[in-house]
Amino acid sequence: MDSPKRPRAEAWLQYADELGLTPFFRDRASESAAIDPPLQSPAPASSPLGAAPQPPAAYSAAAAASTASPRHAPAPAAVPSRAAKPAAASPVVPASPGLSLFEAAERIEADSLPRIREDIGDCTRCKLHKSRTNIVFGVGNPKASLVFVGEGPGHDEDVQGEPFVGRAGKLLTQMIEAMSLRREDVYICNVVKCRPPENRLPERDEIATCSPFLFRQLDAISPKVICCLGACAAQTLLQTTQGISRFRGEWMDFRGSKLIATYHPAYLLRNPAAKPEVWKDLQKVMAVLGLQPRRR
Repeated sequence: MDSPKRPRAEAWLQYADELGLTPFFRDRASESAAIDPPLQSPAPASSPLGAAPQPPAAYSAAAAASTASPRHAPAPAAVPSRAAKPAAASPVVPASPGLSLFEAAERIEADSLPRIREDIGDCTRCKLHKSRTNIVFGVGNPKASLVFVGEGPGHDEDVQGEPFVGRAGKLLTQMIEAMSLRREDVYICNVVKCRPPENRLPERDEIATCSPFLFRQLDAISPKVICCLGACAAQTLLQTTQGISRFRGEWMDFRGSKLIATYHPAYLLRNPAAKPEVWKDLQKVMAVLGLQPRRR
């Protein structure tokens, strides 16, 4: 090498030697022959940036040992293989019956039914207020173990300001008494607090506006069992569009309470043949609450 370039080359070689790279270039031919090419890897699989440079002597000793022992080769587990089985998945942990993180964040500390009613006020939040007579908030035991949730007030409920007092309400009272309970023992409320015109189903925007108050009611009562009467109540609480026949009589969870859906009493007035199915659902509720049927 001519003299003008020699100092620069020596400087690069010295720099490479300080980094521990000289033995790598010097011994890589013999090292490549000792290592099976498919298993060769520039760095351990656990480090995407590669291994830190070693001092020259230590690296030379490791390279010399590699010619006599296959242990220098990377561990097979670090090498991708079509035959390799994926690591076993972590076991699925069933959700706890308590509140989720988001549900807990929605809860209002020290909330109560009187406070919720006060917050509703003389509500004009949705269009249902335009034709109502009374807001139908809810009635019953504020510490009830069982809550019945319907869809919305009818004509009689709108006039009296109390849920389930018409023909369907009288049938619900009979259902409650057949469970060896009284109306005063349970809590009864609806998804919406104002009567939909002509007793139509509540519309999506009306449910979205009013249902947060229902959720607060259920949180404040914290019942052991929630019984949804009809598809509207069940779909609102379960956040589903499936028909009630898909999950009627099945136990589900709602914010730590056990939830079951059954047919609305108004449906039973039109279809009396469905009463035995509803009684089966109520018997499941009774079993959870430790109740016995009323003796006739």
